[in-house]
Amino acid sequence: MKVVTGSSDLSKVKKLTSIGFGTWAWGNKILWGYLPDEKDYLLRNTFNEAIDQGLNFIDTADSYGTGSLNGCSEKLLGKFLRKLPSSKCKNLIIATKLAPYPWRLGRQAFKAAFHASKERLQGKLDRAQLHWSTSRYAPWQEVQLIDGLADLYESGALPQIGISNMGPNRLRWFYNRLKMRGIPLKSLQIQFSLLSPNPNKHLRVKEVCKELDIELLAYSPLALGLLAIPPDKDKVIGKTFLRGNIFRRLLPASMEIRKELNKIALDHEASQAQVALNWCRAHDAIPIAGLRNPKHATDAGKATQWKLNRKEKDVLDELSKQCNIRMPDNPFQSD
Repeated sequence: MKVVTGSSDLSKVKKLTSIGFGTWAWGNKILWGYLPDEKDYLLRNTFNEAIDQGLNFIDTADSYGTGSLNGCSEKLLGKFLRKLPSSKCKNLIIATKLAPYPWRLGRQAFKAAFHASKERLQGKLDRAQLHWSTSRYAPWQEVQLIDGLADLYESGALPQIGISNMGPNRLRWFYNRLKMRGIPLKSLQIQFSLLSPNPNKHLRVKEVCKELDIELLAYSPLALGLLAIPPDKDKVIGKTFLRGNIFRRLLPASMEIRKELNKIALDHEASQAQVALNWCRAHDAIPIAGLRNPKHATDAGKATQWKLNRKEKDVLDELSKQCNIRMPDNPFQSD
């Protein structure tokens, strides 16, 4: 078997922190109400606080940024990285996700997208992830795209490969596909929280990740921020139309979960968000907290300093199982 490695030596990078942060909201008007003139200064301070908190894994995507703001998340992240001292920048792991759009066809289809992302990120790109699975409508497309990412890895251009929105069966298939070329599959990213859909499938995914030594990354660990809302504050205020609709449906259904999150938070002198993030950690997942202001970053950093005990985890597990109304599933999630 031919064993190859990417060009960047990540072995010297300190171990990935137990909580990372994501930039989905950076440039998204529809779901997060992003406004360029109003938000960019705030996001720069948010980024700097996250780095000061020691969060060294940053997740973005080439599709983040709605309409004319497409690619905005990567551009902002690149701008902030450029101004960061090299002593801090060298320990970061920057991961983007490349979208398998219908027009991205063939083995070379991700090549231009990868280099465009790298340019927006000011040359700092450590991991490229297939953003979602096409197995339900064009399985041949994702095969060609992952082979193309493997080519970039073998050429030395791409240090690490990850995938997103895959179930246990497709996860194993991708792992074996890369293994035949001596290439490691570094991570799988899925929606994972106390309210995420298909909890039984996620347990199987976790088992496969553990077996194959694949990092399990949890996106939307706070269920779009809903799990951070105290049980006595259920009014949907200041939310975008789409996010507000989700909250109106899930706030009543999640009441018992949020009551317990609040109780545990008080016991630990922490926030509900910290408890929800630590629930993901208790399931051997690395939560990717969406950060939109410095307070979010400070809170995520504090969550790395403590853990749930077994009883707290078990109580939350049971309440999660009893909740019949869940977050919307990703339509491109594979089996």
